[in-house]
Order: sequence, then C-alpha cells, then structure tokens
Amino acid sequence: MNRHTSGCCVCGKELVYHDREVQLQCVYCGETFSSQATCVDNHYVCDQCHAMAANDVIEQFCRQSTETDALAMAFRLLNHPAVNMHGPEHHFLVPAVLLAAYYNLQNKPAEKVEKLVQARKRAAQVPGGACGYMGSCGAAIGAGIFMSLVQDTSPLSKESWSQVNETTGKCLLRIAAHGGPRCCKRNIFLAISQVLNILGMPVSRSITCTFSARNKQCLTRECPYFQEHRT
Repeated sequence: MNRHTSGCCVCGKELVYHDREVQLQCVYCGETFSSQATCVDNHYVCDQCHAMAANDVIEQFCRQSTETDALAMAFRLLNHPAVNMHGPEHHFLVPAVLLAAYYNLQNKPAEKVEKLVQARKRAAQVPGGACGYMGSCGAAIGAGIFMSLVQDTSPLSKESWSQVNETTGKCLLRIAAHGGPRCCKRNIFLAISQVLNILGMPVSRSITCTFSARNKQCLTRECPYFQEHRT
C-alpha cells in the first residue's frame, strides 16, 4: 500500500463531500465524529489522527483496534501519511501490531495497552540506521521487544531469555538473507511474518508492496514483496 498525501490518506481515492453531516468512525482511532467528507470507499480519518506524529498514530490505532491479523494492521498503519518511507517509527510499529494482535486474540485489552506503552519506550532506544551501523535491524529488535513483553522476560530469565534472543536472531537471519540496502517496509514484513510463523498467529492476507516508486534503493525483482511477487 502507498502512502497517500492527497485524496483519502487510507486508499488515495477521491474525497466525497456530502450535503449534510453524518456520524463517521475514524479508521485509526475508532472514535465517532460528525463530518461531511469521506472517500468513495467510505474511509474517514479524523483531523487529530491526520495530524498525529507517527508513533502517536501507531499507539492510538493499536490501542483501539480489535483486529487479530498483525500484517493487516501493519498495512493500515503504513498507509498513514505520518509514517515515512524509512524511519525509526518502524521499530515501534513491529512490536505494536504484534502486541495488538496477540492480546486481541486473548481478549485482554488492558494488558495490551500496558504492554504498548512499554514497547514504545523500548523501541525509542533503538536508533535510526541501526541495521547498517550496528548490524541489528530495528524491525528484528522490535520482534524481540514483542516476545520479551508477552513472556515477561528480564535479563535474569532462563527459558524465555533464550526464546526472546532466538526470535530476534531468526528475524535478523531472514532479513540478512535478502541483502542490502535496507528497506524498512521489506524488513518489517519479514520480521512480522517470522514471528507469526513462530507463534502460529493468523494471517488473512498475502503481502504485495507497492512502495518501490518511493524507494530509490528498492531491490525490485530481488525483493519477495515487490509488486510482481506475492507471498
């Protein structure tokens, strides 16, 4: 999905302005507002969400979402104008959508909110460019953050300590296998998919990335998610 900076920020289609106000639910925060504008597919995004910073959008969306498919949530968020083509917001996006899907499956909204706050704090410690400067992609670290939080792992844990590091390691190996240069979109797809495979969590969609036009370093046909490929 593309980032749409004109028309509907969810799908890019034409906006429709109605003769009178109607009650509409924001795609991102889930709150209901009176508005006269939707797109032709009835997507509505409130002004507050439209202007939010990326990590605010990610946290707010995951707090209110009841979806159980982490990849579907990731695609929705990647389409928000606040989320850049590349950037450290992707480090938070990975654990955020995984936590949301995981706790939505268990119907534990309060625990989800608590863990999202912790995930955001931890992800903020991962600097941009860590993939190249530190040899540890933030998407893979984000997967480790998720696994650490759902297993309540600390540096003194035993079995879960190994599982958390193994999860990060498997994500890094999968990311490394596709080579550089980096692509934040490709790497989060790889990391999220790896965790979903490990835990057997549901996936309701295949992955087709159409961000290539915005990425000067796109691997094109060498990327498994390039628009000519589906996984």
